Amino acid sequence: MLVLTRREGQVLRIGDAIEIHVLRVDGDRVSIGIVAPPSVRVLRGELVDAVSDEVRHAAARGGEVRELIEPWG
Repeated sequence: MLVLTRREGQVLRIGDAIEIHVLRVDGDRVSIGIVAPPSVRVLRGELVDAVSDEVRHAAARGGEVRELIEPWG
């Protein structure tokens, strides 16, 4: 993992097509903006984890996993 320190208004670039903008820093909260092509899916990690947990639980219950994951992809 690369760890960087950035200030408000600074930009991080990933490759040629992705930019991460530091919009605001307020105490321990940081607001960022992400510019990426439509082909790059950008999701919050905790959301992905929650959906993954639901899929695992549904599979364990014998539920229809496709119904849970179709909205994601």
